Amino acid sequence: MSVLSCDNISLKLGGRDILKNVSLDVDNAQVLGLVGPNGAGKTSLFEVLCGNYIPHSGSVLLDGQSLDSKSFHDRVKLGLARTYQTPVVPNSLNLEDVFLASRYAYKPHLSRHTAEWATSMVNLEIEWNTPTAALDTFNRRKLLIACLLMRRPKILLMDEPASGLINTEIDELDLLLRKIADELGIAILLIEHRLELVSAIANKVTVLDLGEIIATDNSDNIFENQAVQEAYFGIDGKKHE
Repeated sequence: MSVLSCDNISLKLGGRDILKNVSLDVDNAQVLGLVGPNGAGKTSLFEVLCGNYIPHSGSVLLDGQSLDSKSFHDRVKLGLARTYQTPVVPNSLNLEDVFLASRYAYKPHLSRHTAEWATSMVNLEIEWNTPTAALDTFNRRKLLIACLLMRRPKILLMDEPASGLINTEIDELDLLLRKIADELGIAILLIEHRLELVSAIANKVTVLDLGEIIATDNSDNIFENQAVQEAYFGIDGKKHE
């Protein structure tokens, strides 16, 4: 069953067509990769899903419930969670502060035990009195993912989670995302430029180009598609950045 559905989403910004009749479904416990060249509309679609952009037409459903009139905070309460390319955490806090704020962000308030479970889930082996300013990029990312997992979301929207990570950290991220999907049953919609990560963990891949979906297939076949090669890699076979 689809946990998240987009039906014919079209978006105009500044008189330009940013998204054109985009439709996709993400099933429970599925990892769906969303790829395409820069400017394809990937992040704009995330903004629509979060309620930050209002589409010209189309609808978004979460577990069969329309999100069209819902604010971002209402969508979070219904089970939508999002990470950003840059994991921003206030440097004036320590881990205990961050978890406390997350526990009391929405009702019902959560216990310390829930936070401890989340840190174990993401393998965040850092003392709770550690200032967030001392964390590297990967531990900041794990901290924010842990805060989201505390609420047991239905779907995670992840915008380039491998950005700024070294290869060993990307390998650990790969295992973490599969664990979230397989053990917790949480769906993941993943924007990622690292095709090796998408190929490794995504059950299915959707390719956007110039605001339109040009292909959807499993990760083994998607990059053999001629339209995908032309849009994402270019005629000369070199990846567009």
